[in-house]
Amino acid sequence: MTIIANTLLVAGLFFIAVSTYALLRMPDLYTRAHAVAKSETLGLILVFAGVFLRPEFELTASGRLAFVLLFSLIANPTAVHALLRAAYRSGARPWTTVDQKQADAELERFRP
Repeated sequence: MTIIANTLLVAGLFFIAVSTYALLRMPDLYTRAHAVAKSETLGLILVFAGVFLRPEFELTASGRLAFVLLFSLIANPTAVHALLRAAYRSGARPWTTVDQKQADAELERFRP
């Protein structure tokens, strides 16, 4: 059981490290937030699963840990969505490889 728990912990830490790398590597706010939100949530699930399976883990703390996991699973995607929606409404432009005027014209079709 310890081997499985350690494997889950390492996998979770890997995905969290990937999200950190994506934060530094991606070109704009939208791609950064998408990459970080997905990999960070998966990493969090794996880390918590690994902690649950550790032999040192006390069952009395499982309720609190489950609550923190549930809150994080709800709050993380919701916060990223709110952040990106606010950025879009304030005029933050996504990174494109096309002409900027053409991209602005495309975005104007979707503005409320």
